[in-house]
Amino acid sequence: MVIDKASGKIIGSTRFCHADMVNQRVEVGYTWYAKSSQRSSINTECKMLLLTHAFEVLDAIAVEFRTHWHNQASRQAIARLGAKQDCVLRNHQKGPDDLYRDTVVLSIINLEWPAVKMSLLHKLAKHS
Repeated sequence: MVIDKASGKIIGSTRFCHADMVNQRVEVGYTWYAKSSQRSSINTECKMLLLTHAFEVLDAIAVEFRTHWHNQASRQAIARLGAKQDCVLRNHQKGPDDLYRDTVVLSIINLEWPAVKMSLLHKLAKHS
């Protein structure tokens, strides 16, 4: 859960999921934020914490993100973090409407992490 320090209210969620310790990969997902928190520095701060832990504590070689093909806002937010698109899983999951959705897979790898980290720190410094 992501909690606003000032109000104490829950404003979102983001977390690790689908960890593969043998292959040193972890997915970050189940992310959502209240409308009032979207397009703020909150997602960047949360992802910075998760990415730092993944690469510097868990020794991950890749952190993966997945989103619906049609969710342009999510795809853009993930790309702003520095993730690159790996693939599209076509007809990947059945939705509540019984139609299959395509899923976009993006990732940041360990060799990219130093540059991504510097970029995220720069973005956060501009917001403070």
